[in-house]
Amino acid sequence: MADESCTHPRPAAIYDVLEADRSDLEPYVRLAEELEARQVLDIGCGTGVLALLLADRGIEVVGVDPDAASVDVARGKPGGERVRWVHGDAGALEPLRVDLVTMTANVAQAIVEPQVWRTTLRAAYEALRPGGILVFETRDPARRAWEEWNREASYRVTEMPGGGAVESWVQLLEVRGPLVTFRWTFEFTADGQVLTTDSTLRFRERREVEAQLVAQGFVVDDVRDAPDRPGREFVFLARRPHSNR
Repeated sequence: MADESCTHPRPAAIYDVLEADRSDLEPYVRLAEELEARQVLDIGCGTGVLALLLADRGIEVVGVDPDAASVDVARGKPGGERVRWVHGDAGALEPLRVDLVTMTANVAQAIVEPQVWRTTLRAAYEALRPGGILVFETRDPARRAWEEWNREASYRVTEMPGGGAVESWVQLLEVRGPLVTFRWTFEFTADGQVLTTDSTLRFRERREVEAQLVAQGFVVDDVRDAPDRPGREFVFLARRPHSNR
């Protein structure tokens, strides 16, 4: 399920400027290097930042995302021709054999429907070679990150290349069990356009995720901290075992 925040082409076009600091991707790149991964599937590739970082290292990458606007941005970047971009869901991919599957940032949490989540995990399992690794992150619900999602804490002004600026902030709309809905607002000073986009994330408990991985055939090798957000995130490393299910 794509976030509404990505269905309009303008937020997709400015995403990389608004989120210029992508140091959160460095552990994923290091893991790919440690595993000596030759093929990687990046689920929820967005505007392709991680996929292109990996391709720069000679890794064969498939990036899949249900949002056409983000995939278009990724495809048009320098070096974009080195990545195989797929507009769609992971469950609809052609057969693959990769060493590593990644889901960075909000990707795992943005898959809110239980059946779609199970389908995504199964697609990752099927894409991996025996011994291959799935890695993704999800926020620890106990930290209640949504309590900081308000205008006062998130307001900023970002200068855009070529002139103009974007004022942006996030506002919490609803907390309903594990589902948290919020709204981003973008005001473009160049032409006065205001865009609002709503998104929902599912906050899953650690044991819940571990059980879901095991149910799809994975072995959970490790659950780590995100180095740049200690104590706030669970980073799961799950392996497709060598033996057949």
